[in-house]
Amino acid sequence: MSLTLLIPLILAVVGYLVAKSKAKALAPVLGTKLHSLPSYHGYLVALAILVPSYVIIFLWLFLEQSVLKAIIVAALPSTMLDGALPAQVSLLVSQVQQAASGATFGTPDPAILVAAERLNEAAAFSRWALPAVIIVVAVAVVAFLISRIAVRFRARNLSEMIMRGLLLFCASLSIFATLGILMSLLFEGIQFFSRVSPLEFFFGTKWDPQIAIRADQVGSTGAFGAIPVFMGTLTIALTAMFVALPVGLFAAIYMAEFASPRVRNVVKPLIELLAGIPTIVYGFFAVLVVSPLLRDWAGSAGIQMSPTAAIVPGLVMGVMLIPFISSLSDDAITAVPQALRDGSLGLGANKAETITRVLLPAALPGIVGGVILATTRAIGETMIVVMAAGLTANLTANPLDGVTTVTVQIVALLTGDTEFDNPKTLAAFGLGLTLFLATLLLNLVAIQIVKKYREQYD
Repeated sequence: MSLTLLIPLILAVVGYLVAKSKAKALAPVLGTKLHSLPSYHGYLVALAILVPSYVIIFLWLFLEQSVLKAIIVAALPSTMLDGALPAQVSLLVSQVQQAASGATFGTPDPAILVAAERLNEAAAFSRWALPAVIIVVAVAVVAFLISRIAVRFRARNLSEMIMRGLLLFCASLSIFATLGILMSLLFEGIQFFSRVSPLEFFFGTKWDPQIAIRADQVGSTGAFGAIPVFMGTLTIALTAMFVALPVGLFAAIYMAEFASPRVRNVVKPLIELLAGIPTIVYGFFAVLVVSPLLRDWAGSAGIQMSPTAAIVPGLVMGVMLIPFISSLSDDAITAVPQALRDGSLGLGANKAETITRVLLPAALPGIVGGVILATTRAIGETMIVVMAAGLTANLTANPLDGVTTVTVQIVALLTGDTEFDNPKTLAAFGLGLTLFLATLLLNLVAIQIVKKYREQYD
């Protein structure tokens, strides 16, 4: 496959050189200027090779497994397929795939071996057919475009049009991905709310979704009041922001206004390193270091503290979020024109008055953007709370009590036995849909704040 991916690149380079050299040789012969520079003729040929080639590779790989599965089913005798349920057919297909790869236990059925041989033949044909199709398409494109090279051929316009199409596709890709995520959550979320009342979910105060999925299981009667889960998420997020907001903002002010260039070049990358640490490492730090220290301190002070207290993941998450606020706020403060600083100081304001009355209001959109980004990250963080928070949903705002969060419950509900027509499993999608809409709403609020307070400078 790696060779197949390289073939379009090699052909594009060859096509670029051939088209450019032909265009370059054309102008002196005709004694006139080309409409487009020779390099644009090369770009056009290269793009005309790369774009269709990678589209073919994507579609080929997307459809290959379905075609191979159809070949397997066609190779199996009807005696094995008549009356078989879809799950039984899938099992037969898996047996054929295992036999084709040589990973079998015992002696497979002769019909399975015949189908496996047919599968290997089809897979081998696919491996050779894909590069052949790419080469044929590329050669046809090169031959057509090189034959069109002429003085007035608008290669620049065509290559720019292809590039605009690629840029539009990349810009639309994230939108379609977001719509796909939203639609998948909506589909399962609607199924959940058709079984559980939205009033119970959004206003209920008891969360106990561990109902039985199979007839031989023992479970609770089920309660889907999500307010304790939302309260736990909010408590941990607020604790995190209580740490991250002042520390991050003060660090940004120091680096932008007080630190020397040498100190700034050292301190800023060190702070930003915190954003690159895997969240599971923060989880270990919370469980092995922060939680024992806080419990010892609380015990010595006579304060009762739960082993899964919200303050533990909140504090650690706050440390993780510091670079999100400090880096974005620092960029926003340093982007304020120097003329505003000079004007404020020239009017008699001291350094503190200049920062609080001129720089921070001017940098407010960037600072708010960083705070909203950190808040959404705190609400949606999973690994730290999975390791440090609990599974019991308690309706409390005390950070020393044990709480659970939306992400912890989603992980718990989708782990182990799952059944996608059962309210227990579907509750994860109800929580996920609510979390998605909450973070989307926060981002929309941030966009409106930035638009309202944005300042335009020369």
